[in-house]
Amino acid sequence: MNKLMGFYELKAMGLPAVDWKEYSDEESLDFSMLWTIRCAVHKGNDLNLPRLVGAESVEAVKFADSLKKNIGDNGIVIFYPYFIAVKSGTLNVFSDKVVIEAVKEDLWNLVTFSKRDVTIIIRDQNNEYYGNEEFLSEEELKKILKYVPEIRRCFKDELTCGFSAMLEWSFAHNCDIHKNKVGEQYLVFYEARIV
Repeated sequence: MNKLMGFYELKAMGLPAVDWKEYSDEESLDFSMLWTIRCAVHKGNDLNLPRLVGAESVEAVKFADSLKKNIGDNGIVIFYPYFIAVKSGTLNVFSDKVVIEAVKEDLWNLVTFSKRDVTIIIRDQNNEYYGNEEFLSEEELKKILKYVPEIRRCFKDELTCGFSAMLEWSFAHNCDIHKNKVGEQYLVFYEARIV
């Protein structure tokens, strides 16, 4: 499953996911918000694709138009409101265990800069911690693990064949145009793939 299928899968699963929409030439993005622009391809390498994060609407539209022109019929451009990540990580669901890696703030701290605050390996209600055991509160951990049964149900065939389902998540806040946090913290998933 590639990034594009993962976007659609997240929508279908009923997990708390980013409210993404496909970008078209007729979009007008709200000036009072910041935006994230991403793309996904139908085939080929879908890692490290161009993206714009936390941009004002004029810059976001310009970037999205250019990206849409460059990607052509080989994929889609999506957009969604920018959020401020407080904690982020990956949730890797196997048939017999769950592995959570978490880092302070943006996921790129983990996937790009190899920073990690904690890794938690969960097997049969036994948790092994590597790193800061208190980084994720018990409530945060429960919020993430709440979705494991649905993930296992959706990817049952892949898990049975020895693959795992990896999802990217953040505990986040909405924000205003000046990147000030707005509202309560919430859990959001924004990518899913089979590995």
